[in-house]
Amino acid sequence: MRPTSEQFRAAWPRAVRVVAAWSGSLDAAEDHVAEAMARAVEHDDVEDLTAWCVRVAKRSLIDERRRAEVLTRITPDLARAEVAATVTDDRDGPDAGTLPDGLDDRTALLFVACDPALSPGAQLVLALRVVCGLPLREVARHLGLTETTAAARLTRAKRSLARARGSFQVPDAAERLERLPVVADCVAGLFTVAHRAGFDPPDALADTGSQALSLADALVALHPGSTELRGLRAVVRLGLARRPGRVDADGVALTLAEVDRSRWDTRLVRLGLADATSAAAGDGRFALEAAISGLHTVAPSSELTDWPRIVQLYGALEQVWPSPAVTVARLAARLAAQLADRPLPADAAVVAEVEAALVSLAADGPGYARRDAAYALADLCWRTGRGPEAAARYRALAQQADGEPVRRFCERRAAQAERIGPPPRP
Repeated sequence: MRPTSEQFRAAWPRAVRVVAAWSGSLDAAEDHVAEAMARAVEHDDVEDLTAWCVRVAKRSLIDERRRAEVLTRITPDLARAEVAATVTDDRDGPDAGTLPDGLDDRTALLFVACDPALSPGAQLVLALRVVCGLPLREVARHLGLTETTAAARLTRAKRSLARARGSFQVPDAAERLERLPVVADCVAGLFTVAHRAGFDPPDALADTGSQALSLADALVALHPGSTELRGLRAVVRLGLARRPGRVDADGVALTLAEVDRSRWDTRLVRLGLADATSAAAGDGRFALEAAISGLHTVAPSSELTDWPRIVQLYGALEQVWPSPAVTVARLAARLAAQLADRPLPADAAVVAEVEAALVSLAADGPGYARRDAAYALADLCWRTGRGPEAAARYRALAQQADGEPVRRFCERRAAQAERIGPPPRP
């Protein structure tokens, strides 16, 4: 029986770490384990996928080195490596090294990827490819890049890591503690890209959101007293809890006001809220994000959400983690607070102020913040009855949407907005 996607997902980090420790090169390990897994798909008799991939990757790497040494004699080191690869069939191999108690292979690779010598963008692309095992085309899709650009970014990241550290090595306890905030940020980044594009992952290997949760679980197990890590896990758990129902029967993305909340995963909701409660003792980024996510989750509807409190929490979040994306989220929450069904009419001055800020961010903001601002502007036009303007904005957004569900939502909303007509003259 051929290996399943779940088996590939489980085998990837172990095989990469083992081959990297054996060869001294994360770059070579990633390439040759990927090749081994591609070959494993063609076999029906693979009993231990990890051991099989390690064995095939080692032999492939030796063949590559042989070709590179074709004009010279094989070096003693290479000869010893060949013996090590061919005489053992165990999972680890004699030079694979052992991991400290509590540290699994995927978490170990994440600490390697989050080297301070790398930029956050380089850390994230390494995490998606090397830690989660996503194919390059999926890495590109998650990051909104072309496959060529993603490949170049991945290559630069691996070369920078090799220059900074030399041979592959898992950081020691002191280094891991120093890198912990960066690692938490990277897990949050993994979940963010999954949340934006992973409405309905086709298989376990493509489910980056669940991989982010397994990493958050591992980090909490290593540091159970950390309110920030509890907050991080709360954000991931609550986000995954709300994933069911994000698209309708036709595969079109739904807004928060449209989703059927009865479809949410009650078990993950309960666990996520427990983590959010534990995180409330802290005041860091993830403690605040957990509180915001908790308010969204417990609200019976979008209209009955405590939007004023969410606006306050986003303001506090901007103080501890200044980010244009957080600013956009605060502005969107402020708009929701004004336009939610309530006895008092919306304050036109506040709506105009929010719109002006969103226009500025949509024009000059970085990356996803710019796109988030564009979505918020389209929603503002839709909810204030400016049909033609909303239609034009949604049509433009459909051309750059993250995935088919969002594209189809934008197209449907544009068609609906075209029927509204222009607002009445004052």
